Amino acid sequence: MKRSIVVLIAAVALIGASRASAQEVAPGPGTLEVTVIPGGAQFFTSKNGLPDFGNYTLGGDLTYNFNRIVGVEGEVGTSLGISQDLAFGGLTRNLKTPNILNYTGNVLVSAATGSPVVPYATGGIGGMTMFERASLGITSNETFLTGNAGGGVKWYAPNGRWGLRGDYRFIYVRANDSTPAFFGQDDRYSHRFYGGVIINAIR
Repeated sequence: MKRSIVVLIAAVALIGASRASAQEVAPGPGTLEVTVIPGGAQFFTSKNGLPDFGNYTLGGDLTYNFNRIVGVEGEVGTSLGISQDLAFGGLTRNLKTPNILNYTGNVLVSAATGSPVVPYATGGIGGMTMFERASLGITSNETFLTGNAGGGVKWYAPNGRWGLRGDYRFIYVRANDSTPAFFGQDDRYSHRFYGGVIINAIR
């Protein structure tokens, strides 16, 4: 009789462990996620005669998910200047745009799909630092307050350890009185797109 009870307890324990293990590797968001952003683009729109321009972006994102629906994320991204035709000061010249650093804190709301594909919406506030570029009349680093809103889609691999992410953000940049003429003293707007690799650091 005792032997039967021991066997029954061992069987229940094994079944429970196998279920817990299966839950750990199920595709979906982890409690702590790291997103590596190897490539993307940020496009600033033209306004009041100021030039539109685009930069190459890369960076990283750290997300803490309270549950499968609500999370918070901190993001740091570099927008690297590239040479392009800029209509500025009454002339069109091929110049390199300024390097930019973006840093934001956001709230992320995901759809509870129960599948490896998870759409999400996100928004938050942060800052943007535009670095010196003498050829554009930017003689010192300038920092701006920013807000962003957007969304995207995450896909998780069957083993639940990694995934892919596509993201879009509409970014509002609040102007200040010391802004160089190239960027202007009016509020500016940009659109940013990126693709990233997700690592589920903690399940």
